[in-house]
Amino acid sequence: MTVMKAGLYLSEKNVVLGTLEKPTLKQGEALIKVSSAGICGTDMMIYFGKHPRAKAPLAMGHEFSGVIEEINGDSTFTVGDRVVVEPTISCGKCDACLSGNSHVCKTLGLIGIDSHGGFAEYVAVPLHRLHEVPNTLSDEHAALAEPVAVGIHTVRRSNVKVGDTVLVLGAGPIGLLIALTAKLAGADKIFISDISPYRLGKAEELGFIVLDSKKVDVVEEVKAATNGNGADVVFEVAGNNITANQMIHACRTQGQIVVVSVFKQPPTIDLAAMHFRELSLTTTRCYSHSDFATAISMMASGQIDVTSLISHQLPLNEIEKGFQLMTNPEESLKILIQPSL
Repeated sequence: MTVMKAGLYLSEKNVVLGTLEKPTLKQGEALIKVSSAGICGTDMMIYFGKHPRAKAPLAMGHEFSGVIEEINGDSTFTVGDRVVVEPTISCGKCDACLSGNSHVCKTLGLIGIDSHGGFAEYVAVPLHRLHEVPNTLSDEHAALAEPVAVGIHTVRRSNVKVGDTVLVLGAGPIGLLIALTAKLAGADKIFISDISPYRLGKAEELGFIVLDSKKVDVVEEVKAATNGNGADVVFEVAGNNITANQMIHACRTQGQIVVVSVFKQPPTIDLAAMHFRELSLTTTRCYSHSDFATAISMMASGQIDVTSLISHQLPLNEIEKGFQLMTNPEESLKILIQPSL
């Protein structure tokens, strides 16, 4: 048996450097030598023992890029190609899959949650989940194609148009990527709120209007800047009861709310305030195959630059440090784990 190094989730708040058996390929799979893998909010949910599907021991990591080391099956890819992995796992048989919407498959899973992922030296991946990495895109940036695809899919699900005022509740990586994409879609004023001065500083560097929700009333600030009307589109990306109500009261009459967060607890919200002003509520999940391809293209062309989102790059043997850093939003944003270092 050939073994490889892997960062393993063993139990609540317990991620260590360990070993796994190096994958043996099935028909239709490729063996990927991982170059770079991002720690995501979902990985943190697993870390805190809150994810309903993830089972220890597990090599997490669903945002990753790498190089093809071996192929088992017919493919347009060749050994040595740089690739990024689209990590969704769908059944291919349910109504959603058959209608071209596999990202909302009834049994949707992800590499790195339902099977071993990118916090390891090697991963076995279905060939149809691979995307080529253009020469203009680094391995580190390519690893973030997955969260960029989330931002693109979210804005595509919205009604954002040229000249709109947008509010993003939550300045984590996904919130910042949604704001960047909304700007490309034509939004004029983009407000972004958070409780972290560090993350708000990143948002300000990117040119957004920042609101420290510890210091100001987010709803009143947005209304004051819009003649009392509120934002045309509000994106909820924080996932708590406070922002669940801010999204309603900060939205203009007949405006749109887009819920991006996966709420850990059902929020208590003011539905009457939505009803009387005819607010539209849209939800969003993951991304489509075309969203993922668009994310790679837009990063490669420089339209979306993720450089400022990367706060740390660590070798695999420092994965414990990476997760510890991620518990503090005052010192981390997007942390990349690099098994090749």
